[in-house]
Amino acid sequence: MVEKFTLQFLTQLRKNNYREWFHAHKAEYDKAKLNVLGVTASLLQEIHKFDTTIGLPDPRKCLFRIARDTRFSADKSPYKPNFGAIINPEGNTRCELSGYYLHIEPGNCFVSCGIYMPSPNILKAIRIKIDEEWDAFSAILKKKAFRDAFSTLVHDEDALSRVPAGFDKNAPAAEFLKLKRFYVMAGLSNKEVTGSDFVKRAVALYRLMLPLNTFLNEAARQSYGL
Repeated sequence: MVEKFTLQFLTQLRKNNYREWFHAHKAEYDKAKLNVLGVTASLLQEIHKFDTTIGLPDPRKCLFRIARDTRFSADKSPYKPNFGAIINPEGNTRCELSGYYLHIEPGNCFVSCGIYMPSPNILKAIRIKIDEEWDAFSAILKKKAFRDAFSTLVHDEDALSRVPAGFDKNAPAAEFLKLKRFYVMAGLSNKEVTGSDFVKRAVALYRLMLPLNTFLNEAARQSYGL
């Protein structure tokens, strides 16, 4: 489970997001990071039981850096007030394939699955696959357990206002063809992530995400001719 001191550290980091404070509390960061790595390792072991495509990578390679890239951002805060980990077939944070994501942030914890920022080739391949295999894709979304847990894919504000060129605007999949990101997520309370059954709860949600994960990765691999 995520320890309470991990959330406490992130809460303090949000209030004191500058390098001097971070370096003065480096020991607390290291302790919190070790906790999240342990949780990630447990998730890897459990997810691998139903999705062997992820392998068993080093959890350290699954964890996103806490330092922010501020070069092109108006927000110059040097650190993210969260821990994020991605579990995917390549076992690292640079993989373009769909994966299982864990986000630990006080008041905004969640688990997620999908492709958040697909490259143009993968984006096109996903849209083609959804359009051509709408029955299979919609069956994933319509499954009761899936709908109860996630409702549907997250519809971000940056979705297109019109169906992209090359696709029928009246296609059954029209609303999904407008998306630029393809993922589902389920929010979790601080109490849930710090509970003794957190890994079990998260893995149950990830298991429901498996069909979507598989569908998206089939499209992504097709974009590379695999």
